[in-house]
Formats: sequence, structure tokens, C-alpha cells
Amino acid sequence: MHPGPEDDSQLDEVPSADSSEELYERLNLKIDKGQEPMRIDKFLVQRIENASRNKIQKALTAGMVLVNNKPVAANYKIRPLDEIVCYSDKEAHGEEIIPEKMPLNIHYEDEEVMIINKPPGLVVHPASGNYTGTLINGVAWYLLQKNSTITEQSLPRFGLVHRIDKNTSGLMVLAKTEKAVRSLAKQFFDHTVRRQYMALVWGDLVEDNGTIVAHVGRHLRFRKLFDAYPEGDHGKEAITHYKVLERFGYVTLVQCVLETGRTHQIRVHMQHIGHPLFNDETYGGDKIVKGTVFSKYRQFVDNCFAICPRHALHAKTIGFVHPATGKDMLFESELPEDMREVIARWRAYTSNNLIRR
Repeated sequence: MHPGPEDDSQLDEVPSADSSEELYERLNLKIDKGQEPMRIDKFLVQRIENASRNKIQKALTAGMVLVNNKPVAANYKIRPLDEIVCYSDKEAHGEEIIPEKMPLNIHYEDEEVMIINKPPGLVVHPASGNYTGTLINGVAWYLLQKNSTITEQSLPRFGLVHRIDKNTSGLMVLAKTEKAVRSLAKQFFDHTVRRQYMALVWGDLVEDNGTIVAHVGRHLRFRKLFDAYPEGDHGKEAITHYKVLERFGYVTLVQCVLETGRTHQIRVHMQHIGHPLFNDETYGGDKIVKGTVFSKYRQFVDNCFAICPRHALHAKTIGFVHPATGKDMLFESELPEDMREVIARWRAYTSNNLIRR
């Protein structure tokens, strides 16, 4: 659903995270003082471009439309100064999701939500060039074994509310019911979902803690890339908090917490301050950024690249309010083997160099 050309309301596009891209957007509307009473479904059909009455009614039934912060029925009559919020699927479904049986590393599951620990190298959702074999193909098959009546209409994208990049590992939350979709979509939009990442970055950061504030948006020349705009002249506001966990001289292990979420945020922000992620070929981390060019060191780095053949980023924790119980939920995962081994090698390399000095 998108606002029509005459609509003066504000459409807030859901921010997308470094490796965690939310898939819902929000439309805010405030009713004029002189508005006559009108059924909300009829009103929204008139105000939102390409929105059918059937789609609006389904959104109302699913609780994806709030008036004054409360769900309402299709026959609710809007009143002057009512504040309406509509949560909508951010993009067209595009490729059909074909259920496929595949192993899933399910970290936690109940009737409303499922936490999956995604391995690196696995695409989350079908798109151009990746029509099958994605995580959501496997999730679709898994959910249909439990409830054969589920469809993409009743559970959009089979509960996918955010994504993790193909080459980022770690925890994802998926919704199993319409109620959970609604709750999680709102929590992601409101930035109340707690996400903590661990990253191995090039260089020795000056401070033990820091905050990076720079808009993130499409690169002005290379449209497939993203860039940082510290003056705020392009892109959208992005804030990343980092903390040094361990120093290895040439590289540093850091914890990153997102205050906002933009596509490739951590990767772009760390490159912006001169510390690209280790082996991040997109943002310059797949070459020796810090250290000597002597053959033994170069061979050591190349061996590390071979062990971790992707950007060294892991979504370690995820926390949210449970859609049904209202309880705070927090889940944590271990670093995958490739990052553990590379970190161990850097730790040993640093230790040996110190011993020799």
C-alpha cells in the first residue's frame, strides 16, 4: 500500500539493518478537523494508492491498522483528529515461495515465533538469481507440515519480518501467526528489537567505545553499494554503537549495537571510520588494510581469508517482547566455527609476536 499522489500524510519507510532488513513499512495519517464520519476501510481505499477494499479489510482483520494506537474493525467510522497507523508489506511478493525440505537450525520455537540460527552463505528470501534453496523455502515447507492451511496471504512471506545477508551468520526471528507478524513488524519499526552483532574489523581502534553517526544511503555512483554521509545530505539517519572486545594489533574484535537500522549499516559505518570488516569484499576488507606486506604476514592473512571466506559479521543476540505473553525474550548464539578459528589464529599470532619482541 502506498499513499496516493494527493496524500499529504507521511510514509515512513522501515529502516533496514546492516544485515537485518525489516520488511514492513508504516503509513501515518491524521484525520482533518472537518472530516465527516466514514467507514475506515472505505476511507483508506480512497487515500492509499493501489489498495483494494479486500486488502484493506484483511489488514484490518489482521490488526495491521491502528486508530489512536488500537486495532479497529472495518466498520469503524473515522472521526476528526483520529491518528491512523497502517503497517504494510514493504514490497510486492515477487517470486513465489516454493516449499522445500531442508535442514533448519531452530534455536527456539513456540506457537507464535521461531528463532533460527542462520549459517553464512544461505540466502534468506527468493530473488533474482536465487529462486530456490533459500531459508524461507525451507521455513515454508516446515510450517506447512504443521499447518497445511497456511498461505502467503494468511502469513506473508511465511512469517519473515526481517532478513540477514547471505554472508552474515546469526539469529533471526520469524512470526508463525498474523498476530506475531503485526507485533514484530511494529517492534522492528519502532527500533525496540534488541540486536547485537560481533564483527572482526581491520585496524586498532583508538577508543574502547564509540558511536558512529552518519546517514547511510545508496552510493551516488555505484548503486549496488551503500555509503556513509556524515553531513546528512543523502540517505537516512544511522547510528551504530561499538565496543572493543579484544585487540589483535592489526585487527580488532568489536561488539556492535544498532540504534537505527539501515542496509549494510555496520559494514558501511566501520568502513567510514577506516576499519572495514575483515574479508568484506564489498567494502574493501578483502585485502591487507593494516600490517606489513612481507610474505609471511601476507600468507597468514590469506590463510585467514580462506578459513573465513566472507565478511566476519555475526548476529549474536536478538531480543523482543513476545507477541502473546508480553514477556521480554532474549536469545544468544555462539560464534560460528569460521569466525572462532580466525579469531583464535589472530590471538596466537599476536601472542607470538609479543613473545618475540
